[in-house]
Amino acid sequence: MKKPVLVGILIFAALMALIAYSTMNTAAHRVEVCIEFKGQTSCRTTAGSTRENALHTGISNACADISSGVTEVLACERSEPTKINWLR
Repeated sequence: MKKPVLVGILIFAALMALIAYSTMNTAAHRVEVCIEFKGQTSCRTTAGSTRENALHTGISNACADISSGVTEVLACERSEPTKINWLR
C-alpha cells in the first residue's frame, strides 16, 4: 500500500473516532417539556449539556410542533411550560 493512501486512511479513521467520541454522552441533562399554546398542547423530551440548554431546546421543539410563523413561534416560546419533568 502506498504511503499517501495509508496516511489518508489513518486521518479518516482518526476523524471518525473523534466524531464518535464527541457525540457520545455529552448531554448531561434530560427534560420532558409540555407547552400549551392556542388550545393545543405539545410535549417533547430533549437533552442538553446544561439544564438551561435542555429546557430551551424542549420549549423550542414543542412550540415548533404547535405554532406556525415566526410571530407565533416567538409568542409560544415566551409561554410558561405547563409541565417540566427532569429525567436526568
